[in-house]
Amino acid sequence: MRREEEQQQREEEEILRTRKPQEGEVLAIVTQMLGSDKLRVDCDDGRERIARIPGKLRKKVWIRVGDLILVQPWKEMPNERADVVWRYTPTQANWLQKNNYLKRLKI
Repeated sequence: MRREEEQQQREEEEILRTRKPQEGEVLAIVTQMLGSDKLRVDCDDGRERIARIPGKLRKKVWIRVGDLILVQPWKEMPNERADVVWRYTPTQANWLQKNNYLKRLKI
């Protein structure tokens, strides 16, 4: 009983701390791993981009196909390339979907 309460409390804390997209950031779903720390992603704005995992996230965050991530498009090639900023947990992704942050994406 106590473990269930602790798990529920952790999930509630996780939802409270969910990072929301800021200006210049786009939600995306990983569709393919390309290697060399690059991913093919479908973005919420309707574009498909190649996203790069920056060095500060490379060893700390493991990203797989189907994960919901937050990307920041490059200023030089905003329609083609992006950098990964954040990876959402399944609980956070469900919260974003319930609160209408995901317009075109289906989890």
